[in-house]
Amino acid sequence: MAEPILQVDRLTVRFDTSPPFLLRALTRTPRRIVHAVEDVSFRIAPGTTFALVGESGCGKSTIARTIAGIQRPTSGAVVFQPNADANSRRVRLQMIFQDPYASLNPGWRVGRIVAEPIVTHGLLKGDAVRERVAELLGLVGLSSEDARKRPHQFSGGQRQRISIARALAANPSFIVCDEPTSALDVSVQAQIINLLRGLQRRLGLTYLLISHNLAVVARMADTIGVMYLGRLVEQGDAAQLIQSPRHPYARLLLRMVPRLDQAGRRRVPMAGEVPSPLAPPSGCAFHPRCPFANARCGAEIPQPLKSGRGWVACHAVQEDRLPAFDGELA
Repeated sequence: MAEPILQVDRLTVRFDTSPPFLLRALTRTPRRIVHAVEDVSFRIAPGTTFALVGESGCGKSTIARTIAGIQRPTSGAVVFQPNADANSRRVRLQMIFQDPYASLNPGWRVGRIVAEPIVTHGLLKGDAVRERVAELLGLVGLSSEDARKRPHQFSGGQRQRISIARALAANPSFIVCDEPTSALDVSVQAQIINLLRGLQRRLGLTYLLISHNLAVVARMADTIGVMYLGRLVEQGDAAQLIQSPRHPYARLLLRMVPRLDQAGRRRVPMAGEVPSPLAPPSGCAFHPRCPFANARCGAEIPQPLKSGRGWVACHAVQEDRLPAFDGELA
């Protein structure tokens, strides 16, 4: 088995949102700690796509920013290409952001935007930079003439192509894709997915895909990790997990995906809301919303149980209390 290109070991990220000490002392207010990510571990093999899925606020983007070096972990470790030096790791790991317009400098021309990683890391100089920019724009389906334009002159899908070209500029081996299609309409989403898949095959790239859209994940991912309130609750082979999810939360996520064979069927929305990460529930964090929860679920944090080509952390699975999955929750 190939050595993983990225290892995340027991990653925990917490944010202290407490008022200043003096104000807390005067008002006798306790500290406020946001539990964004709790004890998350996974491995990503070279040339594959690992997808993190879950509702908004479950910690997916915090993990992405931590891997990219934007956010420091509270504890745990993120190891990318352990045998490479620090400068090489910075160059070889790049990121595509969720909002293509917000991530591009509106005052710069596209040529300068795409060239920035090349110039910053001293990869090329002079005419070679311009030639490389033209090559990158062509690689993502744009014209070399587009280098003279500014971001506001492009559509949302074209701006995301510019973001992808910029991410490719440093010749990365690993790209963090943080909701790369969520700001785009459905037809453009398909184009960007096809572009990312084609680039992966052509350049041998490895992706960490952050998404709440299981339709996107199903088309791109080799492995899926399902997150809920900062914790991984299920992880496994993408095809197997989508066909036969074990955790009740993973089943609920899949039930929300529109299907042609269920047209006209009344869809029941997921009950309740994600609890506040300021005060996560005891035991299994999903138990307040889970129709299969019992007293043990509210008292003990479930431990991973091997399941096929992955694992699941659920007391109901361990106790064999769940019905077979047929596309419906029960």
